[in-house]
Amino acid sequence: MALNTPFLPDADKYGPMDSRNVSVDALPWKPTPTLGIDMKILVQDEQTGLLTALFRWQPGTVLALHEHVEIEQSFVLEGEFEDDDGVYAKGNFAWRPKGHRHVARSPKGALVLCFFLKPNRFLEGELAGRELK
Repeated sequence: MALNTPFLPDADKYGPMDSRNVSVDALPWKPTPTLGIDMKILVQDEQTGLLTALFRWQPGTVLALHEHVEIEQSFVLEGEFEDDDGVYAKGNFAWRPKGHRHVARSPKGALVLCFFLKPNRFLEGELAGRELK
């Protein structure tokens, strides 16, 4: 597995079995293909699709219909987001099984820590047919 944290300062100082101490504040926000959602990649394996990242949702952002190819887990650190199943507010943890499909929205904005084993598959909108990477 080729795990890494993009933009990790002094990444070359770590051996293959060393712990990575990631200063999250020092990581840059990276735009996602969805306008209004930026992310900080905490750990990623581009070969398998594994991704742990912070997602910052601007108020009013909508994430088009997508399918979770494997389990997805989300912990809301600030604000809230929602879908047809409910509202996920600060302090809530939500997980979705493989194959779950939904449109997610954040009317008020949110900061969410998410864990993916594989990228989402987008079914509608500009991202249809693409995977979030």
